[in-house]
Amino acid sequence: MIQVSGLTKTIATPTHRVDILKGIDLEIPRGQFAAIMGPSGSGKSTLLGLLAGLDSPTSGHIVLDGEDITGLEEDELALLRGRKIGFVFQSYHLIPTLTAEENVLLPLELSGHAADGVERARELLQSVGLLDRRDHYPVQLSGGEQQRVALARAFVVRPPILLADEPTGNLDTANGQVVLELLITLNRREGTTLVLVTHDQQVSEQADRRITLRDGRVVLDA
Repeated sequence: MIQVSGLTKTIATPTHRVDILKGIDLEIPRGQFAAIMGPSGSGKSTLLGLLAGLDSPTSGHIVLDGEDITGLEEDELALLRGRKIGFVFQSYHLIPTLTAEENVLLPLELSGHAADGVERARELLQSVGLLDRRDHYPVQLSGGEQQRVALARAFVVRPPILLADEPTGNLDTANGQVVLELLITLNRREGTTLVLVTHDQQVSEQADRRITLRDGRVVLDA
């Protein structure tokens, strides 16, 4: 589902050059839950952003679901993200002026399929235990509830790939475990390929595979 070859990312300034990623080679098969770990500055979030097409590599190739995204224009990348990639962020990124249900429906709204998605959105809100709060706005929800809405939103278009950046990082232990269990349950039910960036060893232990980065290179893949 995800193939990465010779991936590098370098940032140059007038005074120096920073090599963030230094030749990453990875293959993540369909349906696998892969956790990406490593200390701060190891390149974890940069790699996730490249996989999402939110940034361009300095060199190398990224193939998602059989499609090489490396040379695509931004409009093409936006369309691809809408079809193939779901996101879960550490900071939820819900729209404050939209209800929980409207936030879940947003990806379908952007793709022109919102009218057909209400049943799907409510099914997912039921799955994360928030159907009875579908008319609540983000300010009326706890952090854990907001992240559960974000999970439902990420799955609403049935993306083949889900990318999660520290999805439990802003939650206490109890809420973090609830969100993680829901994420894994939804992922398995939907058959999604999940790539999750985390600092948390306990979170990574629930993955099928752990990929550790250090100084921009893969140092452990098990």
